[in-house]
Amino acid sequence: MPPSASAARPTTVRLQHMVRAYRESAALMAAVELGLFTKIADGHDTEAALSKAVGLTALHGERIIVACVGLGLVERDGDRLKNAPDVERFLVQGQPHYAGEWMLFTKPDWDQWGRLSEILRNQTPPRADNVKVSEFTVEDARRYHRATYSIGRGAGRLFLRQVDLTGKKHLIDIGGGSGAYCIEACKKYPELRATVLDLASVAEVAREFIAENGVADRVEAQACDFNVDPFPAGADVVVMASNLPMYGRDEFRAVVKKAYDALTPGGEMHLIGEALNADRTGPADAALWGLSEAIVNGTGLAHSSADVEGYFADAGFESIGTEPFVEGVLMRTTGRKPG
Repeated sequence: MPPSASAARPTTVRLQHMVRAYRESAALMAAVELGLFTKIADGHDTEAALSKAVGLTALHGERIIVACVGLGLVERDGDRLKNAPDVERFLVQGQPHYAGEWMLFTKPDWDQWGRLSEILRNQTPPRADNVKVSEFTVEDARRYHRATYSIGRGAGRLFLRQVDLTGKKHLIDIGGGSGAYCIEACKKYPELRATVLDLASVAEVAREFIAENGVADRVEAQACDFNVDPFPAGADVVVMASNLPMYGRDEFRAVVKKAYDALTPGGEMHLIGEALNADRTGPADAALWGLSEAIVNGTGLAHSSADVEGYFADAGFESIGTEPFVEGVLMRTTGRKPG
């Protein structure tokens, strides 16, 4: 066989890494639960000291530390250990951007993913979206949004670096959760007022964040199931972020049309979501978010950027375009209402 043909022969390396990738998730979650990264930041920066600080035997301590080093979560400098820069910023308790709770939020789904083939064979019709989300209690909402607020706030600030809201009067955030986008926007633009639309349980929690940030005079949270309830009229900006894979095509098309109807002429909509590229070949993250909807037997799926632009066009928007919001993770589609 010619050398070139031999060099091109596929191997199982990629597949082996993929099929064992759950071990990487497990190692990261365990390290977060043990407080390993926080203890390193506190100065327990040798294997022996760190193992003792997190309550592990020397053997188990060595195992998890070596795994974290191998995964690039922890770095070695001689006998000393230090957190990787992203770990230091996001996984050390007490830091303003701590996101450890978010890293663990999907852990309850672990067993379900292990049953994925069984779940996919299920012929039961998917549950209506408003039925699924109506089960979200105030405590569920508080736990979720306390876990994700630092990430939501960062996303809101990124949005404001990409989009100029100068001269805008009223922003609506559909499915706005904690209100992070509205809060950050109103902090930056003193003339702006904003409305968070979400389920009653979530709106209650959003009011807590709004009050904590001192913007209750200009930001309000309204109970709204956007599958069935009307949107308040008169906004000149509508934002919808990180809800895309949760809904089917018909549901999302209807929400975009309702947003269009709520906007004043000349108003704009920004949809930020985990979208596939136009030819539906990736990215994998968006594809897997769509697959995750099988776990809850919802109507959601992975939408492409072309799908989303089609929903905007069907609603009546013009000047439609899509660009990366977070490269390889989130897209932002924008449209303008004529007038």
